[in-house]
Parts: sequence; structure tokens; C-alpha cells
Amino acid sequence: MQRSINWSYRPYKPFFFNVGDIYICRIAPGKEYIHFEWLDDDKEIYSIYYRKRGADEYTVIKNVTGSEYTLSSLEDYTDYEFYIESGDKKSRVRLARTGEAVGTVINYLHPDDEAYSYSGRALCSPSFVRHPDGYLLASMDLYGPYTPQILTLIYRSDDDGKTWHYVSELAPCYWGTLFIHKGELYIVATSTEYGDLLIGKSTDGGKTFSAPTVLLRGSSGFKNPGVHKNSQAVTYANGRIYFAFEWGAWAQKYHAAAVASCDQDADLLDANNWAITHPVMYDESWDGIAQGPSSGCIEGSVVMAPNGKLYNIMRYDTTKTVPSHGLVLAFEINQEDPYAPLKYSHAIKLDGNLSKFMVKKDPKTGIYYTMISRITDERYLSDRRLLSLMKSEDLENWELVLDALDGRNYEPKDVGFNYIAFEFEGDDILFHSRTAINGARNFHDANYQTFHRIKNFRKDPEIL
Repeated sequence: MQRSINWSYRPYKPFFFNVGDIYICRIAPGKEYIHFEWLDDDKEIYSIYYRKRGADEYTVIKNVTGSEYTLSSLEDYTDYEFYIESGDKKSRVRLARTGEAVGTVINYLHPDDEAYSYSGRALCSPSFVRHPDGYLLASMDLYGPYTPQILTLIYRSDDDGKTWHYVSELAPCYWGTLFIHKGELYIVATSTEYGDLLIGKSTDGGKTFSAPTVLLRGSSGFKNPGVHKNSQAVTYANGRIYFAFEWGAWAQKYHAAAVASCDQDADLLDANNWAITHPVMYDESWDGIAQGPSSGCIEGSVVMAPNGKLYNIMRYDTTKTVPSHGLVLAFEINQEDPYAPLKYSHAIKLDGNLSKFMVKKDPKTGIYYTMISRITDERYLSDRRLLSLMKSEDLENWELVLDALDGRNYEPKDVGFNYIAFEFEGDDILFHSRTAINGARNFHDANYQTFHRIKNFRKDPEIL
């Protein structure tokens, strides 16, 4: 058996786990159809078998060539199961539900599909970049409560997000952020939930990654404190590259805020070049915070303020406090000493503090933007049905620009548009959503990863 010397796979195959002789690597259902893609290294001829879930007999489509197919004229909002055969080779039986989603489907995973159960059964942690060679890359990981959570999938679009195709997968890799540094592709991630903090690099557009560098050792279980992060963008300031993370665990009832940074001209894959701040615990005595018990802050966004201060602006738990929502917390980063702990600064009024959000500065106007799961009803503090684009000139006072996705006609427990990754591109904003809709297990455990474009976001914005 050959040892593993890289981080990437096509696909990752755990011992004794059936990934299929033919690997179905992408599913994208829609209105009355299911599109899917598989690895076709041997250019074979295939037979496709499909049926309504639980039906007695399969319908067979023979003499299929290529590496993708669309099952059409299906019943809408209906579960189907399907698999592929070629000679004595067979894929796993996969599941998909027809029905119109939102935006463009990058990938889909039915909540009962166990194809990735060794990692998880929901698609999480959206991240995407525009590669210097022109194409888009998107990543996502496989989440599940009390599961290992060790796999990340990478997809590529050569037509500005209209269509997507499988590239590779990384293991162990969780909570990943793709970014371009000096024209090359990197990802910073953890090995698993509360695991090691990792960084890796690809020189071939995400097809392969060398073994990652460990920046910080974490734990190996969800009950033990370790590295917690999210697919938040990296930030450049004063010649350094920054990203936020936390140390803690939900089971331990704390997450302490920290940032990692590196000289932007240094080798990012050399752990000796990185500085990590000592984590700061939440303190109920801070001025201006909500009153009452709180688990504190997670999932920070590093951004430079107009006053020249560098802040980590963090999601804030206010579910048991007064007020119950509408506050995020800003922590100042010491730009002179990269090892210095963060210092709590102040609270900022911003609806949507109970879900991950990303703050970015428009390079053309200097105005700050965020895409946030906005809370409009105190009865539903976990509501992620309304995704809104908001802006601020000073990072303190925020106003609504556009409600980009609105699912408030559905039950709060069933739908979520959240954990948005977004990029400015000319007059548009491109964004990647962790989308739970049309039969997701719940609003949190997403069955879709979807891609969207907001046209003319600075004036007369329109969601496409």
C-alpha cells in the first residue's frame, strides 16, 4: 500500500468504505431534473438506473458516454435514487430531490445520502476565489453532529459560475478558506472540528495540494477545546496577512478570540513565519455589551476601520441577553505586536449577529459591505431565511441595500441562506451560500451549495 504524501484526492477512499467503483462526484437537481457528474478516467460506456425512492423497479438508460448526465421529465419535489454501472463496476446508490432551488447549484447532498457519512451528511463552509487564470473555484466541507468532519470538496467554473465541475477533495480538511496570494492558490483550514490549524498550497488550480503545514495543534474531539474557525476571508494590512479563529469548544461553553498573521512577503508554508495571538475569553464586564449570560463570540471578520485601527468584528451570542439580537463585538488587533492578545473595543449595532457574516471594504468606494442573515422577528432568533446585503461608510452605522434571498414564506426551521462568502467583481458582487431548502434536514444542515450574482450592487442592485 502506498503511503499518503499529499493532502488531495480524487476521491478520498477510507478503508472498508464503499465510495463506489464509479464515483459520482457532483449532483445538481432542479425543476423536474437531476443532473450529476462522475469520474470517467477510462472513457467507458455506462448504464444509468433510476427510480422514485422506494419504488420496486429501476428505469434503465443504456449506452451513455461521457462523464455527466441529466435525468429529465421527472416528477417535481420528489425523491429519487440512482446509480451507474459499466461492466462489473458500479457506483453507490445516490439520492436527490427534484425541485427548483435558488441561484446556480454548485453541489447537492440529500440529507439521507450516506456517500460521505465518514465525514458528515450536510454541505457547509462555503468559500470561493477567482483564480488568476480566470476560472472560479469553490470549496465546501461535509458536516454532521458528532461525526469526524474531515472532508472538503473543491469545484471549478469556467463560465463565471453558470456551470460547475468537480476538481478534487482534501482530507483531513474542515472549515477551509480558499485565497490567492501572489498569484498562487492557498487554503487555510482545520483538520477537523477543533483539530489542528492547517495551511496548504496548490500550483495546479486545486487539482493537487502538497501536505499541509500545521500552524497550531488542536484537539481531536468535539468535546475538547481546540481550533474553531470559519470560511472567513483573509485580510491584508500593513504588510501582513491576517485571519481570525477561536480556541474552545461548544461542549466547554467557551470560544476565545484570536488571530493569526504572517509577513505577506514570507513563505506562508513555513510555520515559523506565523504569529498567533493568545486567545481572549469573553468577559461579561465589558462596556456596551448585552446584559445576561452569553457564550461569547465566534467567526470573526478582520477589517481595517477608517480610523486606521484593525478590528476583528465577531458574531455574538445574545440569545439569552437583553437585547436579544442586533449587536456584534469589535476587538482591536495590535498592529505593532502580532503576538499581542486582542483587546475588546466596543459593540456595533448590526442585525444578524447570530450567524456567521463577512465584512469587506469595497476597493472602489471605500464603503464596507456585509451579507448577513438578518433578524426581523424576535420570536425567531435562529432565523436564517432572509439574506441581506448591508453597507456602512464608517463600519459603525449600517443600512440595508438589498434583501438578496427571502425565504420567509417557509418555516424558520426548514430554510437557511447563510455563511456567505462574497467577492467584489467590477460592478457586481458574487456570493456563495450554504443553502438549506427543499427538504433539508433543517435550516442549519444544508443540502445545497449555491452560487449567485448581485448586479450593480452600488446603484440599483439586482439579484440574478
